[in-house]
Amino acid sequence: MGFIGLGNQATGHLLGGAWTYLTGGYVARPDVQVLAVCDVRRERRQQICDRVNQYYAGKFQQGTHKSCVAYNDFRELLARDDIDAVLIGTPIHWHGPMTILAAKAGKDVYCEKPCTLTIAEGQDMVEAVRRYGRVYQAGTQQRSEYGGKFRQACEFVRSGRIGQLKKVYAYRDGGGYAPEAGFGKPVAEPAGFDWDLWLGPIPWRPYAGRAHAHLFGDGGINWGQHHFDIVQWGLGTDDTGPVEIYRENGMQAFRYANGVVVYGGGYPGESVGGSGGACFVGTEGRIAVDRGQLVAHPANIIEKPLGPDEVQLYNANSHSGNFLECIRTRKPTICDVETSHRAMSVLLLGGIAKRFGRPLKWDPVKEEFPGDDEANRMRSYAWREPWRA
Repeated sequence: MGFIGLGNQATGHLLGGAWTYLTGGYVARPDVQVLAVCDVRRERRQQICDRVNQYYAGKFQQGTHKSCVAYNDFRELLARDDIDAVLIGTPIHWHGPMTILAAKAGKDVYCEKPCTLTIAEGQDMVEAVRRYGRVYQAGTQQRSEYGGKFRQACEFVRSGRIGQLKKVYAYRDGGGYAPEAGFGKPVAEPAGFDWDLWLGPIPWRPYAGRAHAHLFGDGGINWGQHHFDIVQWGLGTDDTGPVEIYRENGMQAFRYANGVVVYGGGYPGESVGGSGGACFVGTEGRIAVDRGQLVAHPANIIEKPLGPDEVQLYNANSHSGNFLECIRTRKPTICDVETSHRAMSVLLLGGIAKRFGRPLKWDPVKEEFPGDDEANRMRSYAWREPWRA
């Protein structure tokens, strides 16, 4: 494996942390060897590379063991034939483009969320992963972790335990991108920091002292993908999306073809759902789930275990483990590329609607706003050369 982007999130995956749920991270796995790390910050990449080599030196009892190499430019890492898969933990504006380039280079991909900055990037990402036969896992680990609460909630909903599903509360509004945002007064770039490569496809502007991972995101698109991923799973719409976006009761509303309406806010008086979850409301009750709780009203809705004739969803109890298993088997992951793109699209649709302040129609098959050129232009932005391949 190779690791691209070495901030807190990716380093947690690599060396052990909250995102891997395994002591020691990927580097400690007996079925993985980390051969390369990459970051545009010289000090960071070298420090992490040294830690990886120190780990392997101790493991193999070779004090001078140096199998891991540090790169500034991720393209050099992707060019290596001995790397099978990459984990992308870069700033969010690089997630979509880098996934596309990694797929073209023949690498399987685990990419942190949010998976793309625009709808068009998501479409290109799906096309590239499929064309080159790659395995893709989005970093929306709630389908695999947290004791299976999210999976169970979606199974109960899709099995009809709350009657006919009518409404869903996603606890997060729509999001969007802001590549044109002002930065402030230019300052000198830090030594050893490749600012031009950090920007990548984003329109160039001088460094102004800020280079955090979410600089070009707005509207909560980071946490929001967790929420809308579970909403889509509970709706059974992993391969489609809403048909209309509008405002209702101060919230973004997303109407689906089957009449279900998803609200970009919380269920009135219900606190469960605020930590990555959702509240599903049907004709015979409601189910709410987040990382800490799975509750129902009435409570007996979820007391009886699922029967053999009820919906049984994809079951994985380790998100990183599921990725590695699918690399070996070539089966789809629990959060594959289409699933990830569609969940992210809902967020981005909400962001576009907020910008215009008017209702929008959406065709989830063609993935366009019918007859609305103004809105359709917001599905993408012009990548800076030479990144548009």
